[in-house]
Amino acid sequence: MSESDIGHRAAEMTTGPEGGFPAQQQALPGSTTAMEPVPDHGEQSWVGRGRLEGLRTLITGGDSGIGRAVAIAFAREGADVAINYLPEEQEDAEDTAGWVRKAGRTAVLCPADLTERRSCDEVVAAAVEGLGGLDVLVNNAGVQFARDDGLEAMSDERIDRVLRTNLHALFWLTRAALPHLGRGASIINVSSIQAYEPSTSLLDYASTKAAINNFTVNLAAEVGARGIRVNAVAPGPIWTPLQPATQEEAKIEAFGADTPLGRAGQPGELAGAFVFLASPREASYVSGTVLGVTGGKPVF
Repeated sequence: MSESDIGHRAAEMTTGPEGGFPAQQQALPGSTTAMEPVPDHGEQSWVGRGRLEGLRTLITGGDSGIGRAVAIAFAREGADVAINYLPEEQEDAEDTAGWVRKAGRTAVLCPADLTERRSCDEVVAAAVEGLGGLDVLVNNAGVQFARDDGLEAMSDERIDRVLRTNLHALFWLTRAALPHLGRGASIINVSSIQAYEPSTSLLDYASTKAAINNFTVNLAAEVGARGIRVNAVAPGPIWTPLQPATQEEAKIEAFGADTPLGRAGQPGELAGAFVFLASPREASYVSGTVLGVTGGKPVF
C-alpha cells in the first residue's frame, strides 16, 4: 500500500459512515482529547524530508487542530517552532510541544489572548527571543460561533470576539513580525471555504475570511520587493476542537458530508499545503495565492 493510500484510509477511518461524526459538544475553546474520534494530526504518518531545515516559525493557534498538524510537520521538516494558544489550552499545547521536541527541534510556548494588541506584540517578541529570530509566520488562530440565530440576534460580544481574533490579531501580529522577517521569509494566513461559499450561520466568521484573502493579496504586493512571500490556505470542513465547541450537535453528525469527497478532512491533511508554501525552495515564486484544501469545494 502506498503512502497516499495509507493517509487516505486513516482519514476515512476517523469519519462516520455518512461522512459525519458522533453527536458531541464542548465549551470553547475545546479540547483535543475530549473529541470522538480524536483528530489525526499526522503524528504517525508525516515523514519529513528536510524541506524547512533551520527555519524559525511562529504558529498561532498551534496547540490543536490545524495548528498542531502544521507544528508537527514543520518540526519533522527541520523547523524550530513557537506556538501561541490561550492559557486554558495549556494541556493541548504541551502535547504539541512534545511532538516538536520528539522531532529534535526547539519548541517555544507563547500563551496569550490575541484579542489584545499588546499580547500580539508580546507573542512575537517571545517567539523571536526563544527561536533566535523569525522566518515564517502562520496566522492560524481563529474563532467562530456556528449558530442559526441571524444577524439581529448577534451580540456585540460575539461580533467583537470574532473580528478581534480573526482579523485584528492578524494585522497586529503581522505588523509586529515584519521587522524580523528578511528576504526569503514567508507569511501564511488561514482563510476558509467560507470566504467563497459562506453559511448564513457564519456571517461574521465568513466575512473575516474574505477579508483575509484581500489582506493576503495586498500584503504580498506591499512586501514583495523585500523578498517576503505572503500566501493563504483555505481549508474546507476540518475535524478540530472548534467544531464540537461551536457547532450544534445535529450538524456534527453530518459535518463534511456535503463535500465532493463526502467527508470532512483531518488536520494532518492540510499540513502539506503549509509546508509547500513555507518552503523557500519549492514555493520561491509563489506569493499572493490562496491554496484551497477543501475536499473538492471550489475556491474561486
